[in-house]
Amino acid sequence: MKRALAKRLAAVEGFADPDPELEQYPIPADLAAHVLHLADLHGDLAGRSVADLGAGTGMLALAAATRSPARVLAVELDAEALRVARENERRVDPGTNVDWLRGDATRPPLSAVDTVVSNPPFGAQRGNEHADRAFLETAADLAGVSYTVHNAGSKGFVESFASDRGGEVTHAFAADFPVSAQFDFHTSDREVLDVEVFRIEW
Repeated sequence: MKRALAKRLAAVEGFADPDPELEQYPIPADLAAHVLHLADLHGDLAGRSVADLGAGTGMLALAAATRSPARVLAVELDAEALRVARENERRVDPGTNVDWLRGDATRPPLSAVDTVVSNPPFGAQRGNEHADRAFLETAADLAGVSYTVHNAGSKGFVESFASDRGGEVTHAFAADFPVSAQFDFHTSDREVLDVEVFRIEW
């Protein structure tokens, strides 16, 4: 299932004009497939309501929509990214329609969902430190369980944050996150970031 999903998600187009301030780095198809495979194994997708916070061009939302959820909502601030995401939905044809919502993922127009998936900004840009914290706060307020991707070295922070909110990190794993050169400050054609993925029960 995981390999087939990664192959299916390879059709997803990335950002046409990525914004460095929003840290718009598309999650790789194989990593998205791995995260959603884990969610599927834990019963967090089928028949559940799922929200992708900071959906970008839709990789995680579309992956979730292939697993027979009750509903998938994708919240994204960038109108151009949402346009590409809607085109990606036609390419992937996930089986469950995605509700694409333009808005701030840290203040989404949602009351509650079962599961949150998110590839939030890591807070790597100056002036944007700890940007991922706001996404975790929103996940804690909205969902019973969340899956989020963070910079390597975030485990202590994520575990402490979850504990303070009455949650628990049930799974954590390291992964590679390849990034192609897309901004002026990139000095190589391709870099591989070390990231960590967390499943949190809230």
